[in-house]
Amino acid sequence: MLSGRRAFLVTGAALVATASVPSLRAEDLPASDPRMGPRVIGSPDAKVMVDEWFSLTCSHCAHFAQEVFPQIRKNLIDTGKIRYRFHDFPLDQVALLASMVSRSLPADRYEPFVTDLLDHQDQWAFAQNIDPVAELKKRAALFGINAAEFDRINADNALREAIIDKQDHDGAFLQIQGTPYFRINDVAAPDVVGSYDDFAKAVAKAS
Repeated sequence: MLSGRRAFLVTGAALVATASVPSLRAEDLPASDPRMGPRVIGSPDAKVMVDEWFSLTCSHCAHFAQEVFPQIRKNLIDTGKIRYRFHDFPLDQVALLASMVSRSLPADRYEPFVTDLLDHQDQWAFAQNIDPVAELKKRAALFGINAAEFDRINADNALREAIIDKQDHDGAFLQIQGTPYFRINDVAAPDVVGSYDDFAKAVAKAS
């Protein structure tokens, strides 16, 4: 039986999918589907691996992306000190669709798109009198996904299920209670969200 959260996410398909576009079943998604592959930036030679689990409609994730991540990118990623891996952990149906769209982009456009969505979260996800799906569609177009492709992604229940399955696995195995959630060299790092200094200290300790 589906958990309450999983059922809530899965039923989102009925709320936002385009009925005229055929969808796939989860079992139709190849195990080697590149859309579910790692999304990583930074030098492969870095001694420190940072993993972040995030939801694209999480205000704490947006704050981190806007206030802390630019310094991480400049001082730690671009300098080769850390490798940074992203994990989708959508907390609602809109975030799930946004993750589906981001996963459908070429891998090198994943992080720029995710960063754009988090930087402008208040405009596309939470502004008054807007349809977040329609606004997401507009932002996706800026990254090369046209309206027809967006609708196909929206109707792709195989991808939807694959993201939820990965989220369920990570949530249960790592006991993730909220987002953003971080691990540094595969050790939980709950105290890095508040500031760049806290983050940098944790990285230095792991180096």
